[in-house]
Amino acid sequence: MYNNFSYTDTFPDKTPVDKWFTNDSLPCAADLGKQYNISDYGIYDDGNIYTDRLQQLIDTIYDNGGGVLVIPSGTYLSGALFFRQGVNLYIEDGGILKGSDNINDYPVCQTRIEGETCMYFPALINAYGINGFTMCGNGTIDGNGIRSWMSFWKRRCWNPSCTNKDEQRARLVYISNCTNVTVSGLHLCNSQFWTNHLYKCSHVRYLNCRITSPSSPVKAPSTDAIDIDACTDILIKGCTINVNDDAIALKGGKGPFADSDPDNGANERIIIEDCTFEFCHGCLTCGSESIHNKNIIMRHIKVESGYNLLWLKMRPDTPQHYEYIIVEDVQGKIFNFININPWTQFFDLKGRTDIPPSLAEHIIIRKSTCTCNVFRNIKEAPEQYTLTDIQIDDNIIEETGRHSIYS
Repeated sequence: MYNNFSYTDTFPDKTPVDKWFTNDSLPCAADLGKQYNISDYGIYDDGNIYTDRLQQLIDTIYDNGGGVLVIPSGTYLSGALFFRQGVNLYIEDGGILKGSDNINDYPVCQTRIEGETCMYFPALINAYGINGFTMCGNGTIDGNGIRSWMSFWKRRCWNPSCTNKDEQRARLVYISNCTNVTVSGLHLCNSQFWTNHLYKCSHVRYLNCRITSPSSPVKAPSTDAIDIDACTDILIKGCTINVNDDAIALKGGKGPFADSDPDNGANERIIIEDCTFEFCHGCLTCGSESIHNKNIIMRHIKVESGYNLLWLKMRPDTPQHYEYIIVEDVQGKIFNFININPWTQFFDLKGRTDIPPSLAEHIIIRKSTCTCNVFRNIKEAPEQYTLTDIQIDDNIIEETGRHSIYS
């Protein structure tokens, strides 16, 4: 890496980076209040599903003034759980909280998914409107997704135009309208759908987590590692990601009038640093349902394989503004170094007669050493979007598809 490379203390538009981003201290169970070990409350490692007892214990912890739900060594099955103010989660080394693969264990409710608020299924772990929620430990949250993945591909074979939501499946973690959230140390894996979904949250840290879903022998469809949806002040640090879709995906809404819908919103002030991407479709992806992303930093990154380092999905049916994004100090191997192209999956203008204009500007990729198949996979499409001030400088790039070296 660049031994003399120092990070700036400003975001790309020159506004200061708040000191909050420098706090990467790791929580432990002792920091989280009174401990409630689930094995003391009739919840066992015996293959039975304990959704009701786990939820009752969460409610009891809340009624007693807060504390931490402790998952000991072993595998414990559950459907959707809804955490409450003051109730945290700690999973011990060797402990596995495993999701039921029966969709009936996830009650239909109003939620946020794929850029819209609608009736759908909750996640295994749900937190809404909490200030100070923590999930940590050296254990695992396992979505138990293989049954839903196989069903999805069977459905797609029968109906090639089916959507992600047509196969009924749960996310792993859904955190909505929360502040001061920390997720650290955990292995978050095998989600049925998106792995972590943050919606309208602020000041969220993901620290030293491993987030995985397989790309073989059964591909785990749409298992994005972290979907950031209309959020501000997010730190993702020291994480290892290997998923069969996008790693960090910036969401926020979609549709021809998405920028006027109060359920949608911008993502601002996001830092991704010191992470390793083993495999993914996009290390940092703007889209496919996204309206405004600003002041995004991805730095000090190792990439082992995958399709895109920076991917801007430009939807012709959605007004989009991607601005002030810096990717710097990246080392490794990727197929596309930068990919900016139209994205037409499930295109729907919903009666609008013109193409909503979009803009990508003030994008910088610098000080990186990568081997890639394609260096600049960028399509100009002035009828749909404008590209302004895109700087790809001071990189050492070997483009194997054209057998060229750029610096």
